[in-house]
Amino acid sequence: MSLRTRLVAALVAVAAVSLAGAGVATSVVFSRSQLRQVDDNLDRVAGSVEALALDGSPAARREIEQIAPGLFVTRLGADGQVVFAISARAAGDDPVSFDAGELWADGQPADEIRHLTVSATVENDRDRDDGQGRLRVRVSALDDGGVLAIGAPLHEIDEARRNLIGIEFGVALAGLAFATLAGVVLVSVGLRPLRRIERAALDIAEGGDLDREVPGVSTSTEIGRLAHALDVMLGRIRDAFATRDETESDLRRSEERMRRLVADASHELRTPLAAISAYAELFDRGARDRPEDLDRAMHGISAETARMRALIEDLLLLARLDEDRPLVAEHVDLSMIVADAVDAAITVAPDWPISAELPDSAPMTGDAVRLRQVIDNLLANVSAHTPAGTATTVRLRTDPTASVLTVSDNGPGMDRDDAARAFERFHRADSSRSRAEGTPAGSGLGLSIVAALVEAHGGVVTLDAAPGHGVSIEIRLPVEPAGGAS
Repeated sequence: MSLRTRLVAALVAVAAVSLAGAGVATSVVFSRSQLRQVDDNLDRVAGSVEALALDGSPAARREIEQIAPGLFVTRLGADGQVVFAISARAAGDDPVSFDAGELWADGQPADEIRHLTVSATVENDRDRDDGQGRLRVRVSALDDGGVLAIGAPLHEIDEARRNLIGIEFGVALAGLAFATLAGVVLVSVGLRPLRRIERAALDIAEGGDLDREVPGVSTSTEIGRLAHALDVMLGRIRDAFATRDETESDLRRSEERMRRLVADASHELRTPLAAISAYAELFDRGARDRPEDLDRAMHGISAETARMRALIEDLLLLARLDEDRPLVAEHVDLSMIVADAVDAAITVAPDWPISAELPDSAPMTGDAVRLRQVIDNLLANVSAHTPAGTATTVRLRTDPTASVLTVSDNGPGMDRDDAARAFERFHRADSSRSRAEGTPAGSGLGLSIVAALVEAHGGVVTLDAAPGHGVSIEIRLPVEPAGGAS
């Protein structure tokens, strides 16, 4: 059974119960009102009838018939026997008789006024097959110990009540028909938003258009809240698919980057391995017996081994950073780390002058070893790719949100393409940055490590360069958080 059918059936059932209850209540109230009027009429004539009933003469009886025309009047003696009885008259003047002996209770007369509805026999009844009717009787005690009963036939009230029931039944049928029709219309109109939601859901399921909004969103109605819940669900599904697509894209980029890294690493490792193989071959060809060739072979093997070790360590560091492994978080003074790195660079490469502008302190939370590696790589990059005498300026400033480190030189600079790819792994800008004489070729990972370490600290690194105007690298690192080190 559909929801619309159930709702209409429930509405019709409620209407039927309500109409039936109203009909029963109306019939009961009507009957009680009519009986109350009959009782009032019997009470009004009772005083006059009681005085004449005590007389009991034929003249008194005739006077009773005049005072209470059509009423049933019976007097019982103190012994419970009928002294006289006047039959009531039904419609068409049919006599209505009643066994007045039923009014005697346990051989004692009534000692109070009572109003009773009793069954009576209608003589010569042409309307009722069973010849039965009803009387409304007023029973009271007389001064001589007898009982006086005055009754009125209820055929008119019964007929009116039957007519009322028939009218109520007809009205109920008409009301149920109207309730059914109105229920179908109202339920159809009320469920119209639900049908729109159904069509939208089917369209989304068939077409896969998750960007479509569910119609009828509202917080004031149940269907509106259902539409809102479906809309929220679709939004979350869209977000889940977007996250999945983004994750898959990241995985593809990561896989591509890994393939490129493996290829580049293989290419980089091939050179030192070839050199080591050549030195080993030189050793086998007799260098062991010639001190000058032996020294050359051993020195070459040691240098190439160190080069491979440095390359492998850089690759391992980048791999750990790619896996988002957390760095050490501790309170550090970035100004002191920069000062130590500058002193070390001046000592190692005195031909490349360095000037530093540092604040007294620059507190932050980070990994002191990795921050030192960032600065060392930047300074080593200058000495490795610029001619001797190139001046370098290191500036560190702080603001309420970050510490900003700038390393700039007045070397030959870079062209636009090399500057755009400066932080790519294994990229070298030697075409625009003259390599210092005698400096071994680097792996092209120095600036890549700088970018990865800065990003791991929640910072940002940018490069500004132009041919003949040097290179300026700016690093922006967040200051120490209020909660301190983690």
